[in-house]
This record gives sequence, structure tokens and C-alpha cells, in this order.
Amino acid sequence: MKGPGFIRPREAEGAVQAALSSRQKVKMRIVSILLLLMIALLARPAAAFDANAVSALVFGDGEEQVAAIAALVADGDARAAKVLEALAQGELKSSGKRILIVRGGTATDALSGEVLPAVPADSEEIIANNRLRRELAGGIAALKLVSPDRNTRLAAAKELSGGADAAMLPLVTKALDREGDPAIKAMLEMIVAAMEIKSSDRELRFAAIRRLASSGSRETKTLLLGVLEKKDGAWVETDADLRAEAEKSLRAVEGKLVWGERVGLAFAGISLGSILLLAALGLAITYGLMGVINMAHGELIMIGAYTTYFVQNLFKLHAPGAFDWYLLCAVPPAFIVAACVGMLLERGVIRFLYGRPLETLLATWGISLVLIQAVRTVFGAQNVQVENPAWMSGGVEILSNVVLPYSRIVIVAFVAVVLVCMWLLLTHTRLGLFVRGVTQNRAMASCVGVPTGRVDTMAFGLGCGIAGLAGCALSQIGNVGPDLGQSYIVDSFMVVVLGGVGQLAGTVYAALGLGFANKLLESWSGAVLAKIVVLAFIIIFIQKRPQGLFALKGRSVET
Repeated sequence: MKGPGFIRPREAEGAVQAALSSRQKVKMRIVSILLLLMIALLARPAAAFDANAVSALVFGDGEEQVAAIAALVADGDARAAKVLEALAQGELKSSGKRILIVRGGTATDALSGEVLPAVPADSEEIIANNRLRRELAGGIAALKLVSPDRNTRLAAAKELSGGADAAMLPLVTKALDREGDPAIKAMLEMIVAAMEIKSSDRELRFAAIRRLASSGSRETKTLLLGVLEKKDGAWVETDADLRAEAEKSLRAVEGKLVWGERVGLAFAGISLGSILLLAALGLAITYGLMGVINMAHGELIMIGAYTTYFVQNLFKLHAPGAFDWYLLCAVPPAFIVAACVGMLLERGVIRFLYGRPLETLLATWGISLVLIQAVRTVFGAQNVQVENPAWMSGGVEILSNVVLPYSRIVIVAFVAVVLVCMWLLLTHTRLGLFVRGVTQNRAMASCVGVPTGRVDTMAFGLGCGIAGLAGCALSQIGNVGPDLGQSYIVDSFMVVVLGGVGQLAGTVYAALGLGFANKLLESWSGAVLAKIVVLAFIIIFIQKRPQGLFALKGRSVET
């Protein structure tokens, strides 16, 4: 059937396809338009940052320059950071009205980014005074808060913790909103609170003071003390409620600072005690086993330090790429060299002086002078430089006012390892059994077949080798020179006598006890008076208890 309103099936299908194709064409046109818009946006040059602020930074006076820094920081543009860094490094110059960044003989227009063919002859350097440099440091740190590198942001936050200009608040707030690292975020919150405490908004200041209570830094304490400051007998802050809130936050901050000081003092005591223990451990073996007052023990420590220096130089010459591993490689040579020197001393001199303590003391003192002069002849009289490996540089911050140096942490761990090795050697080896037997009853040990002479040599070498390890460790925290051992010989004897002759546990307790006592007294009265008090205490203690903290057990005590 046909009629005016009838459409054939094939015609209907064609019409549908035509409609669909037209729709697809429209969609393709829309997509094309969107792509062109995106390309246009990407190709469009970035919005120019505040040129007036850059001009004020270069040509303005002091106040105008400070305001210009704040404006550039608030702008947050990456090019602003380049301009501020150039000024801080003395690379920002002016040529007429043109502002240039000159680096390595290449001049770049600070505003347009155009690279000039040559540095203009009339260019003049922009000089920054001390105040401007302080403002620049804070401004550059604020701009680094938006860096993608975590370490850069962390360093910038630490720098701003010392004080930031209120004009930087918008950028710091923006960085706080974007920050995902919990440690940096906490620091930024404190920085924002320190800025808001200077605000004219009362409620904002209240909130800022409350947030500062969770901080434990000295800068926060100084900030809160500013709220509680008096001038000419009158409060600078007139709002009594704000002062009361500041006093409450100040008490909280001071409590955290006190805990930080206690932690720092405890670690300092452990660190000093571990050093005394390492210096005295070898002496405890030689003095406890043979009763030899070895005045050359300090020089054996010095030999271990110079062996470390020698190994360091070998790495510098032959394996500079593996320099960070030189210290681990220096530990065995320091032990072996000091042990060999000690065994030579025992075989050549000390063996003939057993039972004559005064002559032994004088002989070993003379040997110490010979060793000092020999080192001066070989290495010179001046101190030598022993560098820390990269993994021992820096420290770990456990509280805002407590940073534990990696060098000290490594030494404490090293002493613990040496102590465990010594305990295992003395309690679980044949040599340790012989040493303990000779220590308790030399005559009986000789009767049952113990080679006491050989045990004396091995034990003396072991004690001297541990002194060499002490020198290896001490080279990382102090000067290395011919007189290094003289600083530790008296303290080593005090540790051994206080702990009990021949007692390993007593040496440990005495070293840690003296370390804590020294640091505690130093915090109250100074280093010199602390030494005097400790020495007086040891003299009185030995008068009352000559055997030390732990008395020697065995048949030899009964006789």
C-alpha cells in the first residue's frame, strides 16, 4: 500500500542512519573544539608574577624591599623563588631599569625569562644587608614548602620554625592544606599558630595559644613569653584571659622541654659511660689478670686511632668510591696492631717485672713516652683529621630540643657488641676458662697444666687489642693526636678500681655510673668541679671498700 504518509522500510533505515551520522558529526565537532581550547590554554604563556614587587625588591628602600619579599612569597610563583635565591646568592643585578639574574657569565631577564647574548657592561650587583638576608631566608624557606621533595619541605619547615613573617601566612596555610606528611604537617601547624598569635582577631589568638601548648620547642616558649612580657611595670598584653591561656600553654611547653633535657642528659651519660667502658675494658683484663699497672694503656688507645687514620688514607688513595666503608674495615687492623704491640711489650719487658709493681709502673710509663715520640716522628706532632663516614653524620631528632648524634649512637652499639664478645670469650671458650683460672688461683692453675705464661701473653694482647678498638671508636668523636691516650688513662684506672679488680660486671657498672655522675654534676656545677667531686667520691669509696663494687672471688683471696 502506498499513501502520502507511508514510508518504506529502506527509506526509514536510511533516515535513521543519516540522523545518527549527523549526531556523530556534532559530537566530533564538540570534541575538536574542546581539544583546541585545551591546546590554547596550554600554549598560553603563564601569568606574569608581580613585576612591581620585583622592581621594589631591586630599586626600593629597606621597608619596600621587605614588603616586596612578602608579596613575592604570597604570590607563590616558582619564578619568585628564583629571584629571591639569586638575590641571596649575589646573582641579582640591575642594568638601567632591567633586572637580570647572572649565573656563570649568562644573564637572564628576571621578568621575561629572556636570555641575553652577553652580560651588560653597566650591570650593578644588588647588595642585601643583614636584615634583608634574614627576610630572604624565611621567604625562600616558605616557597620551598610547596616543593615535591619531602626533605626540602622538611628543611624549609624547620627553618621557618625559628620565626616567620606574618605576611607568609597565606602561603604557609596553603602548604599546610596540601601537606600529607604527618611530621611536616605538625610543624606547619605550629608555624601557623605562631603567626596567628600576632593577629588582631582575639578568638584566632586564643586558638593559636592553645595549639602552641602541644609544642615542645624553645622558639614556642619565647613566643609565649612575649605574650607575658612586661614593659615599664605594665603588661604588654592587656587581655588578662589571653595572658592566663598563655601561662597555661607555657607550663605545658616547659614540661616538654624538661623531659627533653632529661632524655638528653641520660643519653649523654650513656655515651660517656660507654666511652669510659671501652677505654677501661682492656685495662680491666690486664690489671685484673696480672696485677700490672700498665701506664702505656692510653698509648695503645692512641695506636688504634692512628691505625684507623692509616686505613682511612688507604681508602682515599685506592678506593675513594668505597670510602664510607673504611671504618668497618679499620676495626680488625686496630685490634690486631694494638694486640701485637701489647704482646711484644709483655714478652720483652713486663714478663721480667712481675711482682714488682713500682718498677712495672715506671717501665710502662717510659714505654708510653717512647710510643708517643715514635708517633710524633712518623705522623707529626699535630693532630690528624679522621673523617666520619656519611652514615655517621647528622643525628636523629627524638624531641624538639634533643638530637642524638649518629656517631654517638654507633659507638654505644659498638661498645655493646664488644662487651658481648668479651663475655662470650671469657665464659664459653678454652682461653676464657684459662684466664679465669689464672685470675682466681695462678699456682693451682699451673699445677693442673695451664700454661700460665702463654695465658699472660694472650690475655695482655687481648686487653691491648680492646684498647685499640677504643682508639678506633674515639677517632670518630674527638681529635686524634700523640697525646690522645693521656686523656683517658686516669679515668680508665678509676673505672677499674671502682668496679673491682678483675671483675667485668663491676667495670660495666662503674663506667656507666661514672658517666652518669659526670654529666649530672656538669649540668649543675661545670666540668672541672664535676671531675673533682667524682675523684673525691672514689677516694672515699676505696677507703671504705678497697675491693671495689664487686670483690674478687677465689682461693687467692683467702690467702
